Amino acid sequence: MQNPYLPYPVRIDNIVTETEDKNLKTFKFVFENPEDEEKFDFSAGQFAELSVTGKGEIPIGIASSPTEKGFVMFTVNKVGLVSSHLHTMKEGDIMGIRGPLGNPYPWDTLEGKNIVIIGGGFAFTTLRASILYILAHRDRFGDITVIYGARTPGMLLYRDELAAWEKRDDIQMHITVDGTDDPDWKYHVGFVPTITEQKAPPGDENTYAIICGPPIMIKFTQPALDKSGYRHENIIMSLENRMKCGIGMCGRCNVGRHFVCKDGPVFTLSQLERMPKEY
Repeated sequence: MQNPYLPYPVRIDNIVTETEDKNLKTFKFVFENPEDEEKFDFSAGQFAELSVTGKGEIPIGIASSPTEKGFVMFTVNKVGLVSSHLHTMKEGDIMGIRGPLGNPYPWDTLEGKNIVIIGGGFAFTTLRASILYILAHRDRFGDITVIYGARTPGMLLYRDELAAWEKRDDIQMHITVDGTDDPDWKYHVGFVPTITEQKAPPGDENTYAIICGPPIMIKFTQPALDKSGYRHENIIMSLENRMKCGIGMCGRCNVGRHFVCKDGPVFTLSQLERMPKEY
């Protein structure tokens, strides 16, 4: 059994600067030992710790899908010591990945259901993984709707993939920005909760919503889903921003009696309503 404290050694294979402010980069890692990739058996919605010797580690949602083989991918926001150092690293550099950690989205429950994926900002990472997983098993799911927003067009992630998904006829894409003066912008302008209220299909027992984004976005998206009739047990959220050590040892992620890194980070809204409002 893999030591939960021991990272797998990985090599940076590719780096992509995602946003115009250059603060978000996507790193593609290749495992130094091929057998480690098989051990790193994850599902969409999980996260891992990125470990840099001498700097520390940070919990980041896994942006690649388990259907993508030969690498694992993370999109990192430059906000602290470890992430800032990671942004200075180059292709070919060696570091570590510890995980996978946390619980994924409930894919067995979601099979056969209509799914609305709602994301904002750089929290779209595990949602990218989820979309690719769904599209790789398209016959297992019902209607798929994606609502994704950022502050400006230049802050959207995975723009080539967004364009490719938009061309498909088996997924409905609704892309929005808070505001823009770009005369060529052809998508929505407005906050994610507003677009959700306008474009999300009505809620019923066979329709689930997966939400991941800034807390303020989530706060105002919930009333929009309530208006559309979504059951709270069918609204799935991620508290990945609470992650710390990843294995429930440091105690910094607890909400009441729950450890988010072990009991989550994925929870339904009905579960969260039974927890202290500490998140």
